[in-house]
Amino acid sequence: MNDTLFTGTGNLIAVISLIVALSFYLQRFKIFKNVGPALTVIIFGIILSNFKVVPAMAEVYGVIFQYAIPLSMTMMLLNVDLSKMVKLSKEPLLAMLCAAASVGLVSILAGFFFAPRISEGWKMAGMFIGTYTGGSSNLTAIGTGLNATAETFAAANAADYVIGMPTMIFLFAAPAIIKKSKSFQKFWPYSLSDDELLGEGHEELMSDKKWSIKDIAWLFAIGFIVTEISTILSAMIPGTMQSALRILIITTIAIAAAQLKPVKKLKGSIDLGLYIALYFLAIIGFMVNLKDFFGSSILVALYVTCIIVFSLLLHLCLCRLFKIKYQYVIISIVASIADGSTAALVAASSQWQSLVSVGVVLGAIGAAIGNYLGISLAYFLKAAIGL
Repeated sequence: MNDTLFTGTGNLIAVISLIVALSFYLQRFKIFKNVGPALTVIIFGIILSNFKVVPAMAEVYGVIFQYAIPLSMTMMLLNVDLSKMVKLSKEPLLAMLCAAASVGLVSILAGFFFAPRISEGWKMAGMFIGTYTGGSSNLTAIGTGLNATAETFAAANAADYVIGMPTMIFLFAAPAIIKKSKSFQKFWPYSLSDDELLGEGHEELMSDKKWSIKDIAWLFAIGFIVTEISTILSAMIPGTMQSALRILIITTIAIAAAQLKPVKKLKGSIDLGLYIALYFLAIIGFMVNLKDFFGSSILVALYVTCIIVFSLLLHLCLCRLFKIKYQYVIISIVASIADGSTAALVAASSQWQSLVSVGVVLGAIGAAIGNYLGISLAYFLKAAIGL
């Protein structure tokens, strides 16, 4: 640790805080907006660590590891409104369930080949199931629950970006392409009318919002309380399942708390959850050794490619079989691969106003089930391949 520029607890926290603040500031530039704040923070961390500006390991990192992800996950899940999910029509719900089933099945089948050949491959399987069911926050939460190493986190995030970003660009362009394609419309004649697509707007993630210090105070209070209760309950079950059980208990309690009227009134839970998660991801960047990282990333990228390509094909086949309107299919794909906010953004940019709120709800559904699905299937794969 002594061969790095910064070593003390105070200056390391200052460096991490600066990295996080810069990652948000740089989102005004197109290149960084395409990368996103999460990967921007990881890249900054990798650069600073490998150029000996900060150490790869420090005592303060452990404290942030212990609390950042439970707090972040709790805050994001406080946006899950089960009453809205119940009111949602069956088509978008069915599309979302098809997405989750497709990702889970393909990830496991491909995992039988890739997991034994990749370091902590069974953990990556669970992380990818989570992230392609409910977004990147699930990848981090599941990786934490499975005690994944920093190299695993970095390789998973990098592969997700390299393969996932072109997919997202295509999905943003898909509505316009489909609208002009007569051949697609013949193949997939199920569509919402222009009148059905009219509706209200959407508040973008990380946009300017009016917050109250009371909202922030309560979000932190709920986050710490849920984390502590979950830690105490999970400690009653000894063994390797303890971390995974802690994540599942946090998910359950947070979703239950989100249904309370006072909690529903709190603003900024997703934004604040993202902010806290970036502290964790900065440290993930610090812990990455570039030589080790590039040695294992190719197989990981191939694994992600298989998951995205074949789960998309299976998802489309199922949705076509059930005659689901293609707008719901696209929104469900984006909600599962990215998150509800991105799905809402795709809907808004396509002038599908009525689907903006649908995208948010589908993203919340994915976030809610992703942790359960990812962790359970990861342990299933581990047992199946004998690791």
